[in-house]
Amino acid sequence: MKVVFLKDMKGQGKKGEVKEVSEGYARNFLIPRGVVSPASEGNVKQAEELKKGEQKRKEREKEEAIELGKKLEEITVQIKTKAGEGGRLFGSITSSKIGDELAKLKLKIDKRKLVLDEPIRSLGVTQVPVKLHPEVTAKLKVHVMEE
Repeated sequence: MKVVFLKDMKGQGKKGEVKEVSEGYARNFLIPRGVVSPASEGNVKQAEELKKGEQKRKEREKEEAIELGKKLEEITVQIKTKAGEGGRLFGSITSSKIGDELAKLKLKIDKRKLVLDEPIRSLGVTQVPVKLHPEVTAKLKVHVMEE
């Protein structure tokens, strides 16, 4: 039986995909749970339209991520903190502190998008990668200064 997937189902199919599954599996399991619908002409066309809309949305998200990445590469985030001898910090600068400073600059970037392998523990300028989109990564300059 040919069916159109209405939701992603691990190991079976993705949303909008048309696939052949056994009739009993479709009628007894997939259709009652609202995961699929029978593949009629209307349902197939509707699935194709959903795919086109999804594709446009993903392209728009990528373009927005590229623009935001260009803004981030021009900005230097300055963070003041206490430091000891030799430029060692008392404590460390984490992604959440960097995210808070970005929020003060009116840039809403989730701290989980900041790819900081380990916290910053010294004074100076550090390049922090920011993963804005699966295909877009920008470099943010973080300048740590002594109070």
